[in-house]
Amino acid sequence: MSGLLVVRPGPLTTVQDLGRRGVAHLGVPRAGALDEPALRAANRLAGNPDGTAALETTLGGVALRAVGPRLVAVTGAPAPVRLDGRPVAWGAPVLVPDGSVLDLGPATHGVRSYLAVAGGLAVPPVLGSRSADLLSGLGPAPLTAGRLLPVGPPGRGAPAELVPLPAPPGELVLRLHPGPHLDWFAPAARPLLARSRYRVAGASNRIALRTEGPALPRARTGELASEGMVLGAVQVPPDGRPVVFLADHPTTGGYPVIGVVPPGDLPAAAQAGPGTPVRFVPLDR
Repeated sequence: MSGLLVVRPGPLTTVQDLGRRGVAHLGVPRAGALDEPALRAANRLAGNPDGTAALETTLGGVALRAVGPRLVAVTGAPAPVRLDGRPVAWGAPVLVPDGSVLDLGPATHGVRSYLAVAGGLAVPPVLGSRSADLLSGLGPAPLTAGRLLPVGPPGRGAPAELVPLPAPPGELVLRLHPGPHLDWFAPAARPLLARSRYRVAGASNRIALRTEGPALPRARTGELASEGMVLGAVQVPPDGRPVVFLADHPTTGGYPVIGVVPPGDLPAAAQAGPGTPVRFVPLDR
């Protein structure tokens, strides 16, 4: 069987596409790539449709041996890429001969890199997606050494030569639409959120970006009944520090939501490592 053999899985490498759409009413999270533009770019460089399943690495990279010649491309967080020990291009198509090892090193900036292969990763889909969901356990498990990843037949699309992408953020700026529970917070909470500087907490993951900084005061001390949650919802748990829901977020929650981050701001959140400054910009509408 041909494909890609995992030599070094890295600290957390998962298969991701554009996620499970339209199943939140079943209690199933969306999942999918946290940095969608980077996934789309990697697929275009590999000659795939934008939503083809690829690998998402976290900080430490991955090493793969080609079983059969493979065309691959790496985008997202910049990182050194080596083929049998020799440097090759990041952000461009790379031909990996049969038996050769492609080693994607630790991210030099940002958090998550994306490795696409021509034909895509042909793991079995679950509810219309091949994405690994770390919250529900749906989809393929994170990579382990010795695992052979099946690859589909290459399509007819010509690989792109260059796909521009923004650099990982030095400061994460998140716009914030008003949330449904503003009356649960003291009048000073939104102004405090707007003028304060937070930082990305080390406990952040694919479920949520957690922050460190000033606690937001609440006007009500009770707890909400669980209700539906959307991508980008900013919940405030009892410690008062905002939590931004990302792709693997639960479909319901019981903490008050002070705002919702627009989807266009979330790819930068996927690349903001621990300690990155965070600034919330409340919007009137």
